[in-house]
Amino acid sequence: MTWQSYLETHQADFQARLLDFLRIPSISSLPEHADDVRSAGAWVMKQLQHAGMEHIDLLETGGHPVVYADWLHAPGQPTVMIYGHFDTQPVDPLELWDSPPFTPVIKDGRVYARGASDDKGNMLAPVLALEALLKSEGRLPINVKCFFEGQEEIGSPTLPAFIAANKARFACDFVLSADGGQWSEDQPALLVGLKGLAALQIDVVGPAYDVHSGLYGGAIQNPIHALAAILASMRSADGRILVEGFYDDVVPLSEVDRAEIARVPYDEESVRQKLGIDAFFGEPGYTTLERSWGRPTLEVNGIWGGFQGEGVKTVLPSEAHAKITCRLVANQRPDKIAALLAEHVAQHTPPGVKVTVSIKENGAMPYLMAGNHPGNAAARDVLVELYGKEPFLARSGGSIPVTAMFLESLGAYTVSFGFGLNDERQHSPNEFFRLENFTRGQQAYCMLLHRLAQ
Repeated sequence: MTWQSYLETHQADFQARLLDFLRIPSISSLPEHADDVRSAGAWVMKQLQHAGMEHIDLLETGGHPVVYADWLHAPGQPTVMIYGHFDTQPVDPLELWDSPPFTPVIKDGRVYARGASDDKGNMLAPVLALEALLKSEGRLPINVKCFFEGQEEIGSPTLPAFIAANKARFACDFVLSADGGQWSEDQPALLVGLKGLAALQIDVVGPAYDVHSGLYGGAIQNPIHALAAILASMRSADGRILVEGFYDDVVPLSEVDRAEIARVPYDEESVRQKLGIDAFFGEPGYTTLERSWGRPTLEVNGIWGGFQGEGVKTVLPSEAHAKITCRLVANQRPDKIAALLAEHVAQHTPPGVKVTVSIKENGAMPYLMAGNHPGNAAARDVLVELYGKEPFLARSGGSIPVTAMFLESLGAYTVSFGFGLNDERQHSPNEFFRLENFTRGQQAYCMLLHRLAQ
């Protein structure tokens, strides 16, 4: 039996297993689901055992666990580590789901459930590919390790120290990430860049309590006005970030980078209409896609303070608040950017208020790899064979923190090799995964492991 025939004859069983996986409510952000995250990890271990992988273990990280396995019997061949995650986002708002989020439903060639695309369907595909190869050929073409985590959706907070403390176990030539996707149903892509993240909150405090605006208006500082002035000082009218030193470490887009981005079709007019906006806006000198993929950003995510009810209440508020995130590009560090923002706020705080800047998340390092990396070259060949088209070299404005962790601790780049699509409502109600891509992912991993052995 070939791996191709094994996949073909076992698809019904594979789909049934996927439904079992999706029934586990492994929401990593909610403490009441911590046991469910562990149950999902235990379920993955059983699949790896059935596949024929070795040294299978549930590793404690100080947070949600990591599932590890390996098969290391291909001397002279490269070692790759397959990455994915078995935790999910929360399901709110529940009333917008057409079916219960952890009761998977198959309809029109799609499976609907929380985690279907992000990342359980994508993650299970390479596990089943390993099974097909081991059951049909008795071995793998190359050396393979598996690293499946249960805390991706909360930023993998305990993994930096955990990976650094286990470098020998996780050592590999490069990583294959099943947490990713393709450009469209008929157009492949290789993701070569991800943005990092710095998240902060600004708290502005004035009087000890809300005061009468007739008695004190014009006599003391209004925290909302102070906050507005601070925020306005961070960005120019045309969208350039004015925080001192913000751009110092940015790796600029090369002419080759810009040519690759220009190759990607992007219909600005249809996107504009979909968003319901009059025009795009951003840093001068760059296209919309260049700004989204290759330039850092600073955005106010939320702002509040003072009276919020109906009608009028003539108070001068005692405090005001804002949440800010910065999406970072290659060579920027979230800790440095957070420090620069804190210093900028201190320099631009009006008199009469006290301001606190606090870091709200662990942050994420940006990530950038060469399009001609050997892993990308092999993945490109497989994608051309599967799709009949040259893949785009794409970037993302989002973050996958673990990619930078693998590079920093292991010196290993991560090849994005997932098969989800952006329209599959990841993180939203009615998330789904195309079963055609579930099968395609299995085929692709079998092909890629053989390609890497050549």
